[in-house]
Amino acid sequence: MTLRLMICLFAACLLISSLLIGCGGDTTDPVPEVQSGGEAVETAETVSSDEASPRTGETITPPGQKPSEATHGGSDQPLIVDEPDATRPRGMSWIPGGSFKMGSGDGFPDELPIHEVELDGFWMDTTEVTVAEFKRFADATGYVTIAERTPKREDFAGQLTPAEIAGIPEENLVAGSICFNPKFDRSQFPEDRRPQPHEIYLVWKYEKGANWRQPDGPGSDIKDRMDHPVTHVAWDDAVEYCKWAGKELPSEAEWEYASRGGLDQKSYPWGDQREVSGRWMTNIWQGKWPYENLNQDGFESTSPVRSFEPNGYGLYEMSGNVWEWCQDYYRADYYTKSPPRNPPGPEDSLDPNEPRIPKRIQRGGSFMCNANYCTGYRNAARMKGDMMSGSWHCGFRCVVRAIAYEKFAKAEGALIGETRAVTVPAVE
Repeated sequence: MTLRLMICLFAACLLISSLLIGCGGDTTDPVPEVQSGGEAVETAETVSSDEASPRTGETITPPGQKPSEATHGGSDQPLIVDEPDATRPRGMSWIPGGSFKMGSGDGFPDELPIHEVELDGFWMDTTEVTVAEFKRFADATGYVTIAERTPKREDFAGQLTPAEIAGIPEENLVAGSICFNPKFDRSQFPEDRRPQPHEIYLVWKYEKGANWRQPDGPGSDIKDRMDHPVTHVAWDDAVEYCKWAGKELPSEAEWEYASRGGLDQKSYPWGDQREVSGRWMTNIWQGKWPYENLNQDGFESTSPVRSFEPNGYGLYEMSGNVWEWCQDYYRADYYTKSPPRNPPGPEDSLDPNEPRIPKRIQRGGSFMCNANYCTGYRNAARMKGDMMSGSWHCGFRCVVRAIAYEKFAKAEGALIGETRAVTVPAVE
């Protein structure tokens, strides 16, 4: 699901027969469909941002620029394992360098093949970026997120045809974001089979006025959500925050490695059992999605960060709560050609379901993920999002790579934490 199609559909009846007509979509896939990360729902469930930029060892690679091996530990450089002798970035955990098996044989085709990846160590935010942290950024810079801006027709160039762009009703071009539609037409949504990608749009709505300050739409606010993850941030919004904070979005490989917390090929950050001794370990949907949420974990939507136990690296909510943006483009076949050392992600994007819309990776699942349809809360589950789109269940967390520490420390929004007396051993 994408913001572009939702704007086309906003204020229109959500009939399946008219869902994609005039919106640049097609009810048949032009290439064989590859389900992403255990969720077609999140393909629709997750709408987010997307652009062009792999990753660098510096702050953010400009769109289209390729990362240099020199900026993030080329294959001929010693692996960065131990935490540098530096003042640790505040609110971050050191993820020691090492190798792991990336992917899973128990998920969807784009999680294969399982392949060995070696990564340099890095710091990662222990929690998702909170509303309070994003507010600090917005207050300091005056930044206005994509969801707060009135969309223009030229924003859709390249994704919709000129005729389709001209056909968007003027009243649909209003600022907003994507929220769950609890009043979706049950008669049009299949109960006895997995929904098709176009049917997923029934469950979502483009909510005029929804943004990070009004997460549920007009009338809602963030007064009681300052310690919740920020939502309704598109990919570009997350990148701008990273620039200000002196950080970067993690690569997909870094995210999965960190999520596993040092455990080998386990399904979840804590092991292989989704519930431990009858206790929910993550904020997801309990019950039959999208009809009934039993709310057994105590949270109907986002939960405050640190509501559940951290993984072995001290990271909270790597499973569930909100989807998290990564720096990589999405391609279903990337694992077949991924380099073994610090993989930067593909050079471009291809989502077989929406081939005209470039997408970025999202990881971790959300409070909307569920056992009957979306299992995005698994370590290996992959999702993809449109760069222009934010939603009420997508946020992000950041990393600082060792080689970029000095640049981080000079950033306007950088926060430095406690001193760590850790010395990197000499490499012979």
